Amino acid sequence: MAVRVNTPICAARPLESRQVHPNLPAFCSYSLDIPMSKQTLNFQAEVAQLLHLVTHSLYSNKEIFLRELISNASDACDKLRFEAINNSGLYENDPDLKVKVTFDKDAKSLTITDNGIGLSQQEAIDNLGTIAKSGTKDFVSKLSGDQKADSQLIGQFGVGFYSGFIVADKITVESRRAGLPANEAVRWVSDGGASGGGAFEVESITREARGTSVILHLREDALDYAQAWKVKGIINKYSDHISLPIQMEKEEWKDGELINPSDENGGRQPGAMVKTGEWETVNKANAIWARAKKDITQEQYDDFYKQISHDFEAPLAHTHNRVEGSTEYTQLLYIPSKAPMDLWNRDKKGGLKLYVKRVFIMDDAEALLPSYLRFVKGVVDSADLPLNVSRELLQESRDVKAIREGCTKRVLGMLEDLAKHDKLPEQNADGVTDVQTAEEKAEAEKKVGQYTKFYNEFGAVLKEGLGEDFANKERLSKLLRFASSTSDAVSVSLADYKARMKEGQEAIYYITADTLAAARNSPQLEVFKKKGIEVLLMTDRVDEWALNYLHDFDGTPMQSVAKGAVDLGKLQDEAEKKAAEEAAEAFKPLLAKLKEALKDKAEDVRVTTRLVDSPACLVVQDHGMSTQLARMLKQAGQAAPEVKPVLEVNAEHALVKKLDGSVHFNDLAHILFDQALLAEGGLPDDPAAYVKRVNALLV
Repeated sequence: MAVRVNTPICAARPLESRQVHPNLPAFCSYSLDIPMSKQTLNFQAEVAQLLHLVTHSLYSNKEIFLRELISNASDACDKLRFEAINNSGLYENDPDLKVKVTFDKDAKSLTITDNGIGLSQQEAIDNLGTIAKSGTKDFVSKLSGDQKADSQLIGQFGVGFYSGFIVADKITVESRRAGLPANEAVRWVSDGGASGGGAFEVESITREARGTSVILHLREDALDYAQAWKVKGIINKYSDHISLPIQMEKEEWKDGELINPSDENGGRQPGAMVKTGEWETVNKANAIWARAKKDITQEQYDDFYKQISHDFEAPLAHTHNRVEGSTEYTQLLYIPSKAPMDLWNRDKKGGLKLYVKRVFIMDDAEALLPSYLRFVKGVVDSADLPLNVSRELLQESRDVKAIREGCTKRVLGMLEDLAKHDKLPEQNADGVTDVQTAEEKAEAEKKVGQYTKFYNEFGAVLKEGLGEDFANKERLSKLLRFASSTSDAVSVSLADYKARMKEGQEAIYYITADTLAAARNSPQLEVFKKKGIEVLLMTDRVDEWALNYLHDFDGTPMQSVAKGAVDLGKLQDEAEKKAAEEAAEAFKPLLAKLKEALKDKAEDVRVTTRLVDSPACLVVQDHGMSTQLARMLKQAGQAAPEVKPVLEVNAEHALVKKLDGSVHFNDLAHILFDQALLAEGGLPDDPAAYVKRVNALLV
């Protein structure tokens, strides 16, 4: 006689924030028919909708169903290992824990089998029959003290099992809990609501083997998952580093039968891959980042980098650390030796590989590093990260922020170490260098030139951090390198510049330009060259933008030589200042005429002391947008404000003196302005008019 019971299976149980989609209801119920050992459970009508959500909305990539099921199998083995500490009899003469994956093309099925802890009949009802309820979560909640630390590999995921319905129209689970007799095994069967109503059955069966088999009855559009190459590829991608061996049956090629048995040359039937009956492990079952650093050689570190980055060259440096505290994770980060071709591609995703307890979650976890460190390759393996119900997308949280800050700190630390050892130690004034052991000296020699190599590849990207990462702006500023008016090599740090500033110099002077030659030969540098004042030459396109966020270095202001009136402060003697003031006074009538002639082009015209050999140059006001930045914005198709520069003239130059009283005053004034524009890398608004004026003066 059947007994019908209506029971809420989720009532009074708090939902797990990491396992429940916000649209899932807090409670569900089923009606239970109990004919002897077989039970038919009928969910409420909403459950079919929930399963549809799980299988069609929460997973953007079909193949991750296998990752989820293998992860569950691994969890079951970890649970058995933990419970067997106090009861070794649970192993039942089968102590070698493993996961087996098999497929049957004829039956259109894929099976994932483990010899882990298994399920009792009640556990199957409680855990498989309920959306967003995790047996693992219940298991961990029972632990305390050291047990919690010992069970760190046990997952806490809720609906991953239901991802099987992405590729299957029916799932059969057969399981026996460790320690129970063979006749107390259970079979759970569900079509995921495909038949309407969402019914599933649970019945007692006999099963000799301990553990669980999840049998997926594949949909017609998912039969690729009954092929060895497809399944192996997914395992290698997502589950390669799970600590348990994942095994599949070996296959070998077998030629087809002869069409005519008596004729060897008469052709054969098509051949096929056939199973040999032997098992092979298809995953590495060893995560390099989970091993102790002392057990890993440099060659192994380099090989792993090449594997995850598809780079042929060894990395410049790496860091490998386990972080413990409120957020626990392991990081293995690499700095490449070459920039990828798509470093500046806005559509290219960058980021680290994210694992949760050695289970691969995503390839480009952008949230774990700021974008200016997008060149960094590596792995972060977290003990517990807040993921959405499908484990595909990171949610912003305190844990994610802690990992991001920790990874950023480690990368900057690596770069600081490379920068510190970029050159061999110099002798001090007494001709003595620091004492080093032979091993330390050899290690230091290996790093010589490494930071220069890094900066040539990634320096421009690093500068983006000045505007993106205010917390680390000071550290980043110490890592910057530039060419200068005394050195063509991009090797001058701001600290180096400041250390050799002239007495009385009150600012760090720099100029931005499109090329090194344009910067070096800029008219704005003439007075600085004359006085032997070093000027930093900045030629990366990002420099103009980045320097807006770096106003000073170690208390010394940054000053563009192309902005504002030149003020050398104590470096300019009184006689020079007096001569400049007298020239400005004497040239007032001429300056007024120039302003009138160039009123549509120049904001102002003034006499300057910054020029020595050139007749004129263009500058902008102290806080104005530079003409170079305005040009770059226009080239990028972005709106840029109209920039009217200031024309500065050299009162001592013959061309400027020729202006006074010239019948060609208007033409000379425009030529003077356009030549100043050309000298800084710009183009006249009307090139034809410029050529016409020059030609008129030449004939």
